[in-house]
Amino acid sequence: MASGSGSSKNENKNDFRRKWDKDEYETLAQKRLSEERDRERRDGKLPPPVKRDMLRHRDYKVDLESKLGKTIVITKTTPQAEMGGYYCNVCDCVVKDSINFLDHINGKKHQRNLGMSMRVERSSLDQVKKRFEANKKKMEEKQKEYDFEERMKELREEEEKAKAYKKEKQKERKRRAEDDGDLEEDDEMAAVMGFSGFGSSKKTH
Repeated sequence: MASGSGSSKNENKNDFRRKWDKDEYETLAQKRLSEERDRERRDGKLPPPVKRDMLRHRDYKVDLESKLGKTIVITKTTPQAEMGGYYCNVCDCVVKDSINFLDHINGKKHQRNLGMSMRVERSSLDQVKKRFEANKKKMEEKQKEYDFEERMKELREEEEKAKAYKKEKQKERKRRAEDDGDLEEDDEMAAVMGFSGFGSSKKTH
């Protein structure tokens, strides 16, 4: 232990490099930065902070399927918006696949270019109740539309069944009429050939 301590003392004596207290200089640097910012604020040189809107719900449908299965010829003069991939007109960039495109339009850079921050407005209790009522009305309207369409479908099916039943009845009456006509022709033919008396055993005098 003694030899070790002695060797460390010798190393400290032989080390001629200059040493700095990092914590002390970090504190001085932060102090200097804060003083410079205060001075710029007083002189009016520091630009005011940008106030961005809260994050809003997207009011359009993202097109991810219009270019599927299509072949595009790309040349040197092809505009960037018409090249392969998904083009973002807000950030003026092309993303190669749909997953990265969704990540991009939901990301911080894209939202900043739209003038929005990543902070979401906190909804009040009244807003939540109104949203529930609006969603309930939408569900009821959809149910009414479904019931109306379902009823119209049932009426069309009943009408088709009635038409099919009517056609079947007409065919049956037609078959019966044809069968009756064939029986009359057979009786007439039998009478002409002299077979009309075979049905009885009585003799006429």
